[in-house]
Amino acid sequence: MAIITPFKGLRPEKELAEKVATLPYDVVSVAEARRFASNPYNFYHVTRAEIDLPENIDVHSSVVYEKAAQNLEKMIADGTLIQDSTPCYYIYRLVMNGRSQTGLVCGSSLNDYFDGTIKKHEFTRPEKELDRINHIKATRAQTGVVFLAYNDEATVEQIIADWKSNHAPAYDFTAEDSVQHTLWVVDDAATVDAITAGYANNVPCTYIADGHHRAASAAKVCMEMREEDAHSDNTAPYNYFITCIFPASQLHIMDYNRVVKDLDGMNIAEFLEYLDQDFTVSEIGPEPYKPQCPHDFGMYLDGTWYRLEALPDSFTDTPIDVLDVSILQENILSKLLNINDPRTDKRVDFVGGIRGLHELQQRVDSGEAAAAFALYPVSIQQLFAIADSGEVMPPKSTWFEPKVRDGLVVYRF
Repeated sequence: MAIITPFKGLRPEKELAEKVATLPYDVVSVAEARRFASNPYNFYHVTRAEIDLPENIDVHSSVVYEKAAQNLEKMIADGTLIQDSTPCYYIYRLVMNGRSQTGLVCGSSLNDYFDGTIKKHEFTRPEKELDRINHIKATRAQTGVVFLAYNDEATVEQIIADWKSNHAPAYDFTAEDSVQHTLWVVDDAATVDAITAGYANNVPCTYIADGHHRAASAAKVCMEMREEDAHSDNTAPYNYFITCIFPASQLHIMDYNRVVKDLDGMNIAEFLEYLDQDFTVSEIGPEPYKPQCPHDFGMYLDGTWYRLEALPDSFTDTPIDVLDVSILQENILSKLLNINDPRTDKRVDFVGGIRGLHELQQRVDSGEAAAAFALYPVSIQQLFAIADSGEVMPPKSTWFEPKVRDGLVVYRF
């Protein structure tokens, strides 16, 4: 069963919450983060501390992590961030385009991560893990929240709903991207105990939706600290990592699309002819085509949108092979374009659905890409099924929106 813990969160002073909160460090570029450098409260000063250093700085150098630690200490010293005096849970609601999702910010047990109670569906890259390991060790804090999901559980959700109904939020603001962020602090000991018991008794497992590298990094820091602490009884703060846990029914996965740099020496007529082996190809015209169901793809090529319908015998019905990202990879990227490892091949790039289909069209029209592919989103139950089977999803399969903001609650140890 899922083991969670309350903690003494490090949080912004109320009037500064909107100025502090940022998107997760790994969904913005250095250039995008630097746009906020003039705001002294912005949490990119901690999560992307290179914005305070020369532009040619190696973002993985020790000076960047040292700067992050200095900036975090400064935010504490000047009262921008204040630590709660008692262990709390934090209820976090996000509203985007009229759709609401409410999660619980808590410490999740790293023992659950190690034994598979927290289920994973992605491989991680060592260099990305090392980056966050160094960041955690320098700041002595987990500054990025790991996004978990679970199958809906009425007992837990009722406790959360009751608290929301009967207490004023600590923060309530709408960010520059029109997403509303509301956070309640659960500081009543009896309610805290009830939430802890609700998870321990009723939630058999959770699933990492977003943040595999953050979770893996926290786990490796935990193992290092256990080795250094001979008297550890697994209750020390480093045995937990900061998560926000959402019920599956409230989550929305967007498409995660692809663009390719070239057609591997084929001309357009040849490429379209080869596509007929595995797809029914229909010309749509200049307006973007958004896939309407699984195994339905949009393709933009030479100023024209096409609809691609995967033929029934072009894939097998296994949890991985049935995914549209797998069908695209096997029947187009690998088979026709010789892009066999999308994790490392520079000829393919990934575009989150939040950017829209016009972003795909622009990439091709500008000459940056030769073709773009729009996919139907993976479902949350497909993600759960793959994690339950112990399999790993293809890279860049899911894009969750809205994003939990960094800086609203920090887990320090």
